[in-house]
Parts: sequence; structure tokens; C-alpha cells
Amino acid sequence: MSAETLSCTVSRLRDAGCVFAEEEADLLIGDAGDAGELEALLMRRLAGEPLEVVLGWMTFRGLRIEVDPGVFVPRQRTAFLVRQALAITQPGSIVVDLCCGTGAIGLAITTERPGIELHAGDIDPVAVRCAARNLSPVGGATWCGDLFDALPDRLHGTVDVVVVNAPYVPTAEIALMPPEARDHEPRHTLDGGGDGVDVHRRVARSVGQWLRPGGHVLIETGTAQSGMTAEALAEAGLCTTVASSEQMWATVVIGERRST
Repeated sequence: MSAETLSCTVSRLRDAGCVFAEEEADLLIGDAGDAGELEALLMRRLAGEPLEVVLGWMTFRGLRIEVDPGVFVPRQRTAFLVRQALAITQPGSIVVDLCCGTGAIGLAITTERPGIELHAGDIDPVAVRCAARNLSPVGGATWCGDLFDALPDRLHGTVDVVVVNAPYVPTAEIALMPPEARDHEPRHTLDGGGDGVDVHRRVARSVGQWLRPGGHVLIETGTAQSGMTAEALAEAGLCTTVASSEQMWATVVIGERRST
């Protein structure tokens, strides 16, 4: 499309408060087949829909991830969780992506560590359908259910790595989130309960039954929640450490099931 179209699109996005208006304009124009389609995409973005949902895809660790309406949009900081998981994942490992959303975490791990057995689960069938499309090229299995209830019983005591990106925003802070998150993403993917750690505690109570001795669980959490997340895993009998990246604004609590 013309330079005039690009300039106009950038201006409209900037006026709407889009910080990265130039980049967003390039993506929207690149995805639009014609001026009418561009206008339709642009109007959705100006109404506050996340860019990734408007486009129907995003890039995560160099991978193209399909993003359906009503599914949590992966944050780039979650690449830190992937990095921590890759450090302890080997070919042949059984990996579970719990609260998987689009399946982006599991896809990234499987792509960078070929030869693992991947299972992804989520309580929301909309998310599971989205994850199934993203994971089918790498042979990942998807399951629908509440946390570990989604998984097949045969995985009890055999899992090497569980990665979890469950909600950890305290309920009272949901209103402070950007409108594109609080108004356009499902509440259950954001709300972590009164202190943000409700789902982490539920994961901690059950994860030991699924991990093999020496297996690990990695949970993305907030800086303010990391101590409580670590405490929940420790109370469940796991050895815990906390990893963080100031550059990525990311924190991950790692729990290891003792070998003896």
C-alpha cells in the first residue's frame, strides 16, 4: 500500500495511544489484503483489541503462534520461563505445559529441544483448540480440564518438567491492567485471587504426584508473589529456587522433587 496509507495508519494508531504505532501499522498493512480489510483490522485495534488477536498471530521466540479471540496472549517476558525450562530439559523428557493457552511455551521448548514428549493442558476448550493447532506440527498432545485433571493417568510420577504460566495478578489489581488485557482477555487467565497465588498453591498441592523423582516444576510469577509461590512449593515438599531477569521483567520459581 502507499506511503500515504502507512502515514495515515500510523497517525491513527498513535492518536489512539499505541506506543509502537509504526511497528503495528506495518503488521496490519502486511496482513490486510486490501484497503477495506485494513480498515476493518484497524478499527478493531483502535477499539482496544490486542494486536495479536486482531492479526490472529504473534511471534514468540522466533515462532509464529496462532492467537484466537478469547485466548490469553503470551507475553514476551515468558521467554524467560522457556529459557529456564530448556536448561533442564533433555531429549526424551516428558514435558507438561499447564495452563497452556496458545501452547506457545510448549511449542518453543519442543522446537528447541526436539525429541521430548509434550503434553499441554488448559481448562478452557477455546484455548485447547488453539493450542492443538499450534502444537500439531511438533506432535504435542493437548488435553482439556482443570490443571492436572486434564492429564492422562499414565503420566503419574513420570513427568520430567512441568511449566506453568497461570494467572498471578491479584484480584484488586485487575482494574489497573491495560484495557486491552482487562477488557479483552478472559478474566480467568488474569485473576490470581486475593494475593495472586491461588492457582500456584493448587498446582503445588498436586504437582509432586506427577513429577518423577528429580523432576522439576517451573512457575512464572510476579516479583511481589515470588516468595509466596516459593513457599507453596516448599510446603509441598519441593526444593525451591527463584530465578529472575530485570531486563525481561520476569520471575520464575523452580521446584524440584527430591530424589529420595
